[in-house]
Amino acid sequence: MTLIVGLGNPTDKYKNNRHNIGFMVIDKLVNDHNATNITKASFKGFLFKSKNLLLLKPMTFMNLSGESVQAVDSYYKPDQIIVIHDELDVSFGEIRFKNGGSHGGHNGLRSIDANIGVDYDRIRMGISRPEFKSGVTKHVLSDFSKEQQPCLKTVIEKASEIVLDLAGVEIKSIQQKHASKKSYCE
Repeated sequence: MTLIVGLGNPTDKYKNNRHNIGFMVIDKLVNDHNATNITKASFKGFLFKSKNLLLLKPMTFMNLSGESVQAVDSYYKPDQIIVIHDELDVSFGEIRFKNGGSHGGHNGLRSIDANIGVDYDRIRMGISRPEFKSGVTKHVLSDFSKEQQPCLKTVIEKASEIVLDLAGVEIKSIQQKHASKKSYCE
């Protein structure tokens, strides 16, 4: 079984924020695969199941995402965990993936690392870095622009495809098919 986690913040206030791109991919997967809601209060998030996939949206807010991931991991003991998250150091429209590594300052990943360790696969969704470091919080908590909307839809579809290809296999086996540093928006 594979646990796929989309990072984001709960409530409508954050729904379209850059920081919620992981939630957006989970929503697409839930809708496309008619996933069944199997949420329990102890999971601290919304959990859905479709065949051999568990799809999780932690409702703990970003900085405590690891609590939800740990609860589901402890209960289901999946063979693989894939985390989908926003990435400042990747240009908007690009998707990168890797196994393990540093949280790179991402508080959602920092929380997951503290709760389950670093040995999980990551789908890194580019949101680009703002010009000044002081603008990072405002940037990640702002909505994608109207001009970015068509590309956003394409990137979410591509991320859904990558996640499904990665589910149940080692990341190395899909690198050739999906490895690219080009934007899916061109």
